[in-house]
Amino acid sequence: MADQVLKGDCSLADEIVQILRGRIINGDYSIGEKLVENKIAEELKVSRTPVREAFKQLTKENLIEYVPNKGCFAKGFEQSDLHDIYAVRNAVEQLAVEWAIKNKTEEDVQKLTEQLEVMALYTENGMVEKLAAADEEFNKILYQMTRSRFIMQALKSYQEYIDLARQGILDKRENLQKILDEHTGIYDAVVAGNVEAAKAAVEHHLRNSAKRAEERWL
Repeated sequence: MADQVLKGDCSLADEIVQILRGRIINGDYSIGEKLVENKIAEELKVSRTPVREAFKQLTKENLIEYVPNKGCFAKGFEQSDLHDIYAVRNAVEQLAVEWAIKNKTEEDVQKLTEQLEVMALYTENGMVEKLAAADEEFNKILYQMTRSRFIMQALKSYQEYIDLARQGILDKRENLQKILDEHTGIYDAVVAGNVEAAKAAVEHHLRNSAKRAEERWL
């Protein structure tokens, strides 16, 4: 595993959670591998306390299993987990576009329009990292349009898993235009106020997204 540097943009324990979660999801730790608190603390140049807190959080997320008197072990992230995440995401995001249409304002539409234009620019120029961030921002704007803090919390709860699970998707140039086209379909339906078309566009996009993400297991 490459050396990882703590960024300091959130609590120490949260940063360690992000690092360890990424390693588990990406398979850097094999399923059943023991995670040694002292070793991780030494590697990241931190005390054992934030590592212990990170272990507790990842145990709650079911990514780590704690075995009394033996320690903590990576549970891993499998194709079935990815399927579950996209199933939940599909249900939440279809509801989200319905509420976004119901509550949208001209300002919301303007933000969404500008974000789609940004995505188009990054797609045209093959700017993969920026496109990934713009994709996430597009989703965030849609969720904010719902005016529901619970929907926003739902997004936050699985966004990082989606980001990690889909790594490598944007490395394929042929995927970039497809992703833009799918977001354009969602955008057109939302702006038109067509709930059924918006839901269908979301389902189409997520079905394709799941297929692209699953390629890593093939």
